Amino acid sequence: MRLTSKPLGLIVLAVIFGGIAFSAWIGWWQTESTKVPVKFSEGEASGSYNPTDIRGSYTFGDISTLFEISLSDLQESFILPEGDISSLGVKELETIFEQAAADGMEIGTGSVRLFVAYYNDLPFETAEEYLPAPAVRILKARENLSEERLAYLETHVVSMEMLGASPSVEQPVEDSSGSVVDNGEVAADSTVVPVEHDESVDDRLIKGKTTFREVLDWGVSQETIESVIGQSMPSPLLTIKDFCLEQELEFATVKEALQVLVDSAE
Repeated sequence: MRLTSKPLGLIVLAVIFGGIAFSAWIGWWQTESTKVPVKFSEGEASGSYNPTDIRGSYTFGDISTLFEISLSDLQESFILPEGDISSLGVKELETIFEQAAADGMEIGTGSVRLFVAYYNDLPFETAEEYLPAPAVRILKARENLSEERLAYLETHVVSMEMLGASPSVEQPVEDSSGSVVDNGEVAADSTVVPVEHDESVDDRLIKGKTTFREVLDWGVSQETIESVIGQSMPSPLLTIKDFCLEQELEFATVKEALQVLVDSAE
């Protein structure tokens, strides 16, 4: 039997839309991405969402819902603008705290992972992540941190002065010595300790303004860089952060991978 163009067209449309309907029915067809992190499969945290799987594309609303953290705690911890922050993307922290990143204290997606893990007392392997002073204060107030985690926070906190932010009434105020003053009293266990860096190490530290040219000069080959970013290296004069933003890549992830290579290069 010979089909004319009209019946053939109807058959094609039926196949296409019928396939979509069937896929949607069995859960294959999705018009929106689902932001659900993986769960721990063993240990005391088994069944809980793993904060390590948080991506920059998540919003603070996603974080609040998935990890049961109030938006007010998230807003205060990361000094976010007043108003509804539920649609604000986690990756925006890299722009908000750009100056801190330039000073070698990145506050971004990795910081949110750290905060969520410590807030909910979940397993987490730190990778030199930093937190704003208000976030550290909120975590300490929960009184669920081990001595090891408390010690880590003491050396990975970025003071309000370093961030160039003005503390609100509900946020801790720091005196000239760096001690946190709460309601006029100095909290002995809330000292904000500026992180001291070795200058020779800082010279080879990947920051927000680091270019691909600098990484090449530090001994990492172009082929190795391309294996990390998964594509051809752009202009060496482009900053790694700008490249990641353009390609919708996680700057924190790329930075960590390249930093390992830089540290191991002669």
